[in-house]
Amino acid sequence: MSDAVVLMAYGSPERPEDIRPYLEDIREGKPVSDSAVEELTERYRRIGGRSPLDEVTERQRAALEGELGIPVHLGMKHWAPRIADAAERALAAGATRVLGLVLAPHYSKLSIAGYRERLEAGLGGRAGLEFVESWHDHGPFLDVLADRVRGTDAHVVFTAHSLPERILAMGDPYEDQLLETSRLVAERAGLDRWTFAFQSASATGEPWLGPDILDHLDELYARGTRKVMVAPVGFVSDHLEILWDLDVEAREKAAELGLELDRIESLNDDPAFVQALASLVRDRLSLTSIA
Repeated sequence: MSDAVVLMAYGSPERPEDIRPYLEDIREGKPVSDSAVEELTERYRRIGGRSPLDEVTERQRAALEGELGIPVHLGMKHWAPRIADAAERALAAGATRVLGLVLAPHYSKLSIAGYRERLEAGLGGRAGLEFVESWHDHGPFLDVLADRVRGTDAHVVFTAHSLPERILAMGDPYEDQLLETSRLVAERAGLDRWTFAFQSASATGEPWLGPDILDHLDELYARGTRKVMVAPVGFVSDHLEILWDLDVEAREKAAELGLELDRIESLNDDPAFVQALASLVRDRLSLTSIA
């Protein structure tokens, strides 16, 4: 049996002219307004012109491949290289068993399920598929996060990308898994003061999960909190939702309130995080360490 990993992430546009087709891809071909394109273009401009997500994810892929000693192929949900292309590369290299791993620890039918569908379609039954649906309670992952917040004297706010409230009626585990991750990290780090908030909700005209981080900062200030550490446990890489939603919007909000706000360093290709991913893959594929 020959194993390979398909490592998956959301993807991001490479150039300003890619922003409209990128948004259309996210919205499954539906027309995108000029104002939406202009807004996103301005956000990318404010964080340096483009997201570092693609480069960070490639570094994660290369480091994971080196740690595991088996091929790791990269596939993006909404941009190149596509998940289907990654599946084809794995098959062309002789893989007979593929493990799908999304760089998002928490399961939702509105997110992770879409990655699985794309990978299954790309493989077309030509190789066995193992798929990690969630890894929100994976011990080595929790340990890396705990190390980021241990010893802080600030109130820690764990965050993740919001999703439409309708997932609750579907019995979706997303919110419960996020709260479990936060609780387990807080226990490991010995935190006494922590809360959870959502971020990055989209203006779709329907209710989204809350509280939103900006509103939550208002609440914390009203309670007397003056120092906050944001720990975005739903994200593992620097990208727009970190560099804009937290480093620009949340920091501006905190400055207006008179709150001192910092955030943990993103996991990116931190060797401890890569090792945590490798242990997850080894456990699932029953591989032995090459170390």
